[in-house]
Amino acid sequence: MPETRLIGSAAEPDPTTPDQRVRLFRIYNQYRLVISFTLVAVIFVNLDAFDTRYRLVDYYQGSVISYFALNIFIGLLLMAGFRPLQRHITLSVFLDIIIMHALLLFSSGITSGLANLVIVAVAAGNILTPSRMGIFYAALAAICSLGVASWSVLALGSSADDIVRAGSLGILYFAAAFLLQNITRRMIRSEALANSRAQSIMELEQINQQIIQRMRTGILVTDRFGRIRLANAAAAELLFGQTTDTAARHLSLPAPLRAGLDQWLKNPATRLEPFQASQLTPLVQANFTRLHQEKGDQILVFIEDMSKVTQQAQQMKLASLGRLTAGIAHEIRNPLGAISHAAQLMNESHHLDMADQKMLDIIQRHSRRVNGIIENVLDLSRRQPADSERVDIANWLQEFVADYSQTVSLNYDRPVSIELDLPDDLPPAPMDASQMEQVLVNLCDNGLRHSMAEFGEPKLRISAGATADGERAFIDIRDFGAGISSENRSSVFEPFFTTDKSGTGLGLYLARELCEANQAHLSLLQDDNQPGCCFRITFAHQGRLV
Repeated sequence: MPETRLIGSAAEPDPTTPDQRVRLFRIYNQYRLVISFTLVAVIFVNLDAFDTRYRLVDYYQGSVISYFALNIFIGLLLMAGFRPLQRHITLSVFLDIIIMHALLLFSSGITSGLANLVIVAVAAGNILTPSRMGIFYAALAAICSLGVASWSVLALGSSADDIVRAGSLGILYFAAAFLLQNITRRMIRSEALANSRAQSIMELEQINQQIIQRMRTGILVTDRFGRIRLANAAAAELLFGQTTDTAARHLSLPAPLRAGLDQWLKNPATRLEPFQASQLTPLVQANFTRLHQEKGDQILVFIEDMSKVTQQAQQMKLASLGRLTAGIAHEIRNPLGAISHAAQLMNESHHLDMADQKMLDIIQRHSRRVNGIIENVLDLSRRQPADSERVDIANWLQEFVADYSQTVSLNYDRPVSIELDLPDDLPPAPMDASQMEQVLVNLCDNGLRHSMAEFGEPKLRISAGATADGERAFIDIRDFGAGISSENRSSVFEPFFTTDKSGTGLGLYLARELCEANQAHLSLLQDDNQPGCCFRITFAHQGRLV
């Protein structure tokens, strides 16, 4: 690794990081404070009781007090936030070696126990700077020790054994330098390797987290009691209609998913049927597996959006409808045209009584109904793929209501009333505006017709809003008709289902198909406290384009 090569390079004076250097220097300065405080405390003790011989007592006492004051000053700087650079550390170790030898000189010479403190200073210098500078500390200490021993022998008449002891200390200095440099380098390599691996693991974890969050498959981690431990954005959107995973962690599992989890815990071979967590969420499929095979306390749930499967089925269905409508156009429309033409000719006759006229009206009405069914099927099979773009819901709805009101008023003998409620800060919606306009026209036509039949006035209320997380827009179309009975609510989107004798039963089915093609969801809201019925279109997240 690059860090390892730099550590072994002679051109790099300091392979330790700045944070390591500051941390180690703080520890070393604390050691110096303890040592200098001890030396100062010894001054106030009766020195004769220790049977020691101090050569220059005044100089010794002044040096000890100055050394203690220097360490206090450095400690205060470190407490104030000072971050020492390499030159500050080098100067500090250099002063320690000089001061310690000065204390040796002023006290009893190289034979004093203070010589052991020089070894500690050299060792600390090699730990703080495991490079050629550490060898310099050892050489400086060896030269100073020899100097103190030589001065003692020449000037004070000390024994020549002091020079031998100084030489032995010099060997210890170099041995400590080489040993500690080797150990320090190994530790730095190990720490650099550990930091590199920790960084790689952290980056890998971040990458995995981003991948999981951006997956369109919902990922959910729960326990056997249904408590959610982790949920990605897709799971939050598919199960709770929210796009933030943090919000989903504070929610409980939807009832169908919790029931499926209990079944799976009893029999892991059980496969949960597709379900809807709520009226406003799409149809999903859940699969379970244990996160840890040994412990089994965490359960991983995969939530798959069935809309993709539905879209593939739609493509196959449209292909079949294309072949079917070609036959319909030839086999049905030609005889239907002949029936309609014959009915028109019969209507021109002046010899029809009331019973014949009634039968003729039935023929014409049902001919138009069959023709409408054929037209709807043809429109469904000819539908082009959605060309989505981000649309400003507020502006789009205002333009739609203005155009639609002007056009549909021609079908009624009184003005059409459409109440539009638009809040501020609506999120944009990804959709094909022309296809979604077809959906709104269909829903509004149905709503006005039912409002007219029940209320005696063509009246609608269209309102827009945002989901709880504020990320997705929705549109509500509410009429003032008689509403839909509870037994028919589950069938309103099925093809050819209708409660209107003049309807084809394909309008709502076609509207839902168009919504699914735009990754929107059309649902019937069940609210018995409001008049009529309300259909809601919930759009996909604004960042997703089909």
